[in-house]
Amino acid sequence: MANETTNLTTTTGTAAPSQADRGNRKDRIGEVISNKMAKTIIVQVERRFPHPKYKKVVTGYKKLYAHDEKGEAKVGDRVRIEETRPISKLKRWRLIEVVKQSSGVAPVAV
Repeated sequence: MANETTNLTTTTGTAAPSQADRGNRKDRIGEVISNKMAKTIIVQVERRFPHPKYKKVVTGYKKLYAHDEKGEAKVGDRVRIEETRPISKLKRWRLIEVVKQSSGVAPVAV
């Protein structure tokens, strides 16, 4: 019995869980459309799929709220986000990396 308890205490550490421990989390790549909130970005993710009835390829968009702890993402950047536990009412994603930084020039509306 004493061996079993020592094995349990040695396996439970404070190290961060690995990818295998976390399970299969979804990740998405999208464009940052807003970073006005503290530690939060809004990412627009594009999804292309055939229409169920007409089979034409349709582009669907989704706005996802993601946690940006360091405030490194700017508007226009391409970012990778990962599914996580609920952080607030709307945030269920967190920033993994900035894939491509924007040029910093805002497009002009015509």
